[in-house]
Amino acid sequence: MPHRRDVLAAGLALPFAPLPGLAGDDAGAEPLIRAGGVVVAFRHALAPGTFDPPGFTIDDCRTQRNLDDEGRAQARRIGEWFQRRQLRPAAVRSSPWCRCVDTATLAFGHAEPWPALGSPRGSPEQTSTGHLQQLRTALQAAGTRAGRFEVWVTHMFVLSALVRQGTGSGEGLVLRAGPVGEVQVLARLAPA
Repeated sequence: MPHRRDVLAAGLALPFAPLPGLAGDDAGAEPLIRAGGVVVAFRHALAPGTFDPPGFTIDDCRTQRNLDDEGRAQARRIGEWFQRRQLRPAAVRSSPWCRCVDTATLAFGHAEPWPALGSPRGSPEQTSTGHLQQLRTALQAAGTRAGRFEVWVTHMFVLSALVRQGTGSGEGLVLRAGPVGEVQVLARLAPA
């Protein structure tokens, strides 16, 4: 089992702030999340470097690129933002990579690993069509649940393939399925 000695360490309480996103963000992220029917999809918190080392394995965090101290503090701030507003996700899903599971666990206390949120492997770094379809289907299902929202923690490549926008470490996107299945970005959450 992966070693996660730092997962329960305490962190600083620094705010998150809604940032302008695409259309529909004028009122801010909180009311959109509270209304439900959305997914808040985060890129994992800060994990210095790029890509995983050759020969890494999913079941051994020591072989992967992981959160540093700043990344762990960033993940805690995500959770504190939600706690202060008493926003509790109906589900917290995560890529099986340790940096994503750790981000979700530090922020929300738990994570359900979901391979569809996993980082693409190989060259070119592309998210599989099958995984993207699973994410779109789950997003459509989440859209039918008024008053409930989900949190997903994933990777830059996955979010980029899903929404065609870049994200910073620890940044969240409030997502909803559009009327013809497209993914709409309603708001962005970024470290203040």
